[in-house]
Amino acid sequence: MADLGAAQRRRAEGRRNAVNAATLESPQEVLASAAQSQPAILITGADLADEALALLNGYRVIYAGKTPSEQDIVDLCRDHNPVAIIVRYGKVGAPAMDAAPALRVISKHGSGTDTIDKAAAQARNIEVVAAIGANAAAVAEQALTLLLACAKSVVELNARMHAGHWDKATHKSLELGGKTLGLIGLGAIGLRTAKMAAALDMRIIGFDPYAKALPDYIQSVDLDTLWRESDVISLHCPLTADNRGLINAQTLAQCKRGVIIVNTARGGLIDETALLDAVRSGQVQMAALDSFAVEPMVAGHPFQGEKNIILSPHIGGVTSAAYVNMGVAAAQNLLAVLARTNVSKQ
Repeated sequence: MADLGAAQRRRAEGRRNAVNAATLESPQEVLASAAQSQPAILITGADLADEALALLNGYRVIYAGKTPSEQDIVDLCRDHNPVAIIVRYGKVGAPAMDAAPALRVISKHGSGTDTIDKAAAQARNIEVVAAIGANAAAVAEQALTLLLACAKSVVELNARMHAGHWDKATHKSLELGGKTLGLIGLGAIGLRTAKMAAALDMRIIGFDPYAKALPDYIQSVDLDTLWRESDVISLHCPLTADNRGLINAQTLAQCKRGVIIVNTARGGLIDETALLDAVRSGQVQMAALDSFAVEPMVAGHPFQGEKNIILSPHIGGVTSAAYVNMGVAAAQNLLAVLARTNVSKQ
């Protein structure tokens, strides 16, 4: 009987151990559970600079992928209820905000906030911040690159050379010294572009109702003067409801015949149909564009195949240095807001 009692006790102890083993979390499960308790930050892209991620230590970082749709962002907000969103790609509107009751701040990975519904954010007491100036050097360099490509026929001559032609006897390019560059927008990017163009001995005129204390090599003018006097017009302003379609049939008609148009700002600033007509008529000699009304551009766009329109896929601010600068600034900006609104790491 003693042996039977001992055997029963061993079986009971074994059952208790089995129950404990079944309910005990592995180290991996413990870490996963802790991570789930951390506030979430949604990145509307597939990556973020390591330097920025280091600042977000203690938050759960969720990536939306390379090209998230507006609905993808809504779904991720509903699933993870982030306290902050870093906007790289895609649009963040009221549905995404409503899907994330914990959301306190939307931080732009860059300077343009036109993909964020700012009115909806304000109505919900969600702050919108941007990494102003973080990519200014990169975008200004892209603007100058596109300007030079137009003036020197770089793209056309490259294609002709690869096709076996030698056009030295027949080609004449544009010398920029003494030409007038009209800048629309005199923030960090516009000012940097102006400084580089001034080094080429260009005359610089600019329009920006908010600019103050301009350097002496920039002449502030109204838009009518800018249209009338510019040999090159370069856009460096944010897109707003007031300036959408700023470059249109009417304003292009006011410009010098043979004007060059450069846009490294926002595609919505240009009426694309009007620009195409002006290029084909010769009113615009060349256009060089790094942003478009609808992105990404799809096959069959009317600009494709136009030899007097140079295209680049909105990469003006995409350099190794700018990637880090924008990521760090976006992270710092959102952390400052979260600190003010008493949202802390777990």
